[in-house]
Amino acid sequence: MPHSLNFTAGWWLILAAFASGAIIGLGFHREEFLGGYGSFRRRLLRLGHIALAALGMLNVVYGLSPRPGGGGTLAAVPGALLLAGAIAMPLVCFLTAWRAPFRHAFIIPVVLLMAAVIMIIVLMPA
Repeated sequence: MPHSLNFTAGWWLILAAFASGAIIGLGFHREEFLGGYGSFRRRLLRLGHIALAALGMLNVVYGLSPRPGGGGTLAAVPGALLLAGAIAMPLVCFLTAWRAPFRHAFIIPVVLLMAAVIMIIVLMPA
């Protein structure tokens, strides 16, 4: 398997998505849960939950893909960036739901994920 860390971590992120969805879902039956359906806090919790699932799946897919750059010196960097972004994005979402000023930290997972994708595009064999 070309990227076993991304593959394994991706499945853990998906499990975390299921667990966080179950925990958050305990209060969804109440109309005013976390300020109501459209509230900032509730939207950010939903975004964090979905980010866990989506970025977990992306790591699983990357884990099954060929190693960029043919396994050279830079080959491990895109996977590390992708995994770091997959952890940072839901974390920033959950922190922002807790305290709104954390929204300024969204630049961190965005840069990590964009750098990973750019490196994958540039290094991936045709």
